[in-house]
Amino acid sequence: MFFNRRDALKTLGLSAGATFLHPILTQLKAHAAGQPISAKRFVFVVESNGVKPQQMPPAGIERKERPQSALNGPAEFIDVPLADKDLAFSLQPVSEWKNKLTIVNGLSGQICGGGHSNDFGALGAVPGGRKGTAEVHETIDAALARTLPGIFPHVGLGISKRMENNVVYSISAWGKGKKMPIVCQPQQAYNTLFGSVAEGSARQEFVAKNNVLDFLKDDIKAAEASLAGPEREQFGAYLETFESLRDRQSRLNEIQYTLREKGPVPSDKYTSAVETDRLDAQFDIAAATLICGLTNVLTISSAAGEQDFDICFTGLGLKQGKHHTGHGGGQNNMDYLQTYDYIRRYHFDLIAGLCKKLDAVKEGDGTMLDNTVIVYLSDGAEAHHSRCWEWPMVVIGNIGGQLKTGRYVDYPGYGQPGHRTIANMYVTLLHLAGSSRDSFGMADPGLKDFNQHGPLEELLG
Repeated sequence: MFFNRRDALKTLGLSAGATFLHPILTQLKAHAAGQPISAKRFVFVVESNGVKPQQMPPAGIERKERPQSALNGPAEFIDVPLADKDLAFSLQPVSEWKNKLTIVNGLSGQICGGGHSNDFGALGAVPGGRKGTAEVHETIDAALARTLPGIFPHVGLGISKRMENNVVYSISAWGKGKKMPIVCQPQQAYNTLFGSVAEGSARQEFVAKNNVLDFLKDDIKAAEASLAGPEREQFGAYLETFESLRDRQSRLNEIQYTLREKGPVPSDKYTSAVETDRLDAQFDIAAATLICGLTNVLTISSAAGEQDFDICFTGLGLKQGKHHTGHGGGQNNMDYLQTYDYIRRYHFDLIAGLCKKLDAVKEGDGTMLDNTVIVYLSDGAEAHHSRCWEWPMVVIGNIGGQLKTGRYVDYPGYGQPGHRTIANMYVTLLHLAGSSRDSFGMADPGLKDFNQHGPLEELLG
């Protein structure tokens, strides 16, 4: 029996908690009634400064760097199960979800042009980077937001190398000339998203209490009183996400392999000058935003875009920025490839934290993670001065088995039979979301004899 005293939704009515609690209570009610859960969510994590393709394969698979030119690699399609293999160093934090993981190498994005950043081209498969000022067209996160509308159609969070930047417009767009914001200040993002239900004096109360749980205390009590035992337990997992927002202190020192020997003392990470603290806070906010049902499509930018690509991760004990690393510079007894790995591993520590939070919330016969796809990539494709011959991506999730996961997949090189592009990957994501679109972005004129439409059939379940 789901409602053992009264209908919780009616109890909440138009109270301040209705926006937050309605999604989870609706899901619990549907689950208790045996109804299917059809939620789908997409998260994009975009890091600056390129991802070296040779750092992506699991242990035992040596991938030599391909020449950055046409016909740049082997003609064969490689498909290797991950089950009995150790993940690369930087990906090890997500080993727990290896059966939901797809590591994809070999896709090209030549239409984007390359450079320090491809800006809107990275998620748009349109010209940018070396080809001049990035063309602003629809990006994949916007296309998915149109397919899966939410209370907030799209949420963009991230960090800038410049502490004073509140909002940047660098990688996401609704369409031509319609850039989408990336909010770079965690406190601003928190107030915008979680203060959105409050008006007038209630909003002032929210800001004063500065915590969702405190603000929703009465509504939570009313909701819990209406739930039976099993549903109350699931509701508790949901509330743990809000509880994590209480922790405004940096947790970087708790993360293995990225310990700071002499870093800043733990401080309020929402307002910290340390970039890793702010990125940590943005991932906390991202998890709560998804679990609350405020959006179905979310983008997290780690200093993506031409204006921020050379960020320095001082919170990891580094003193030189990514520009130094991209030009082959090492530091702290690491060469440049190890430095790339070191920074990327921190990002996957944060991605693993997001996975854990989504996996802890029951949804239908599984968890929220079962209905979520997380895509990691760089706005710089394969290198610091990229040419976009290759564009590594890591995908976590399968939307109820719609993707064949637990695999390392490497497509034939540019111009070789069977070669595919990032546009094909984005069409694949659209199909997962329920769209019938068969094309995205702009066609690569260098592949005019290739079929650049349709999804990556090899990945579909």
